Amino acid sequence: MNISKQFDRQTLLLRISGELDMQTSETLRQTIDSEIERRGIRQVMLNLKDVSFIDSSGLGVILGRYKKLTALGGALVITNAQPHVLKIMELSGLAKIIRFYTDETLAFEEGRGAS
Repeated sequence: MNISKQFDRQTLLLRISGELDMQTSETLRQTIDSEIERRGIRQVMLNLKDVSFIDSSGLGVILGRYKKLTALGGALVITNAQPHVLKIMELSGLAKIIRFYTDETLAFEEGRGAS
């Protein structure tokens, strides 16, 4: 798994590629948590365009960061999820509580307007 970061005020955009599974999910958790603490991040956008696989560990990290950010008055959104990844998230129930976007730019603009 590779992660690239982009910051805009209190928003962190993470572009993730590869597999988000038991072996890699802890790296994602640490990345998000450290930026929340260091930079006061309140919105995290996960671009999953290049994620080829996600398992329950990856779903758990996403849910945990959603809960953490919500408790801080923030939000977590997901953009560009591949159909097979989106299907897994829908089956898990995440799609009922997390906002999904098909376009990263739209998500960024709506997030900035909400700040």
